[in-house]
Amino acid sequence: MREVAIFLCDYTGLMAEPWVAGGFDVILVDPQHPLGVHRDGAVTRVGHIIDHEVTWNFLRRVLGRRRVVFVAGFPVCTDLAISGTVRWEEKRRADVHFQAKAMQLVHECRVIGELSGAAWMFENPVSAISSIYRKPDYTFHPNEYGGYLPANDNHPLYPDYYPPRDAYGKKTCIWAGGGFRMPAKKIVPIAAEQMEGQGQSAAHNKLGGKSDRTKNIRSATPRGFALAVYKANGEL
Repeated sequence: MREVAIFLCDYTGLMAEPWVAGGFDVILVDPQHPLGVHRDGAVTRVGHIIDHEVTWNFLRRVLGRRRVVFVAGFPVCTDLAISGTVRWEEKRRADVHFQAKAMQLVHECRVIGELSGAAWMFENPVSAISSIYRKPDYTFHPNEYGGYLPANDNHPLYPDYYPPRDAYGKKTCIWAGGGFRMPAKKIVPIAAEQMEGQGQSAAHNKLGGKSDRTKNIRSATPRGFALAVYKANGEL
């Protein structure tokens, strides 16, 4: 039975692609996937939130029967990212527990990682996680890992928003454990057209709104970082 890597709150599957290419089975958990549990070759998609009976039962079986080699989580940052601070007081008046509820997802990612016995990580932009939980173990910008992508690279999903080779800046924080190895950097310069927005990608400068589509684009995992993490933690 093949080893498996688990990706939580992951709709695009970009972080999982190097693991599939490397011969692993992968599990993607996100409520945007089709309802239920569906396997397609090496990829199994669970279309529920983590805190759902179907998800817990499925992951319990996986953790009990399979060798899990890696866990990555991408908890929703809407109520945690420092970029949204201006709305926190309004949200607090509507629900005093709004950040506690957001942190539940963070801790679900962490606990599944710890229970797996494998290397694990979860990521968020600069956020309240640093004060509510603890400071991150690592930070990075996407362009710092763009060198893992080929010179003729083009984004396969969102080429109108992300420059080739992840040549943009977006400070991202990593919390990790289980022997997670932060990969070595292969830096590419930030693309000239990205500099207007302090190096942020066009996805963050041009996309607003609350739709799932815009959130998925803004939160897409940098592919160079995904490949680098696989090489540091999967090719052992």
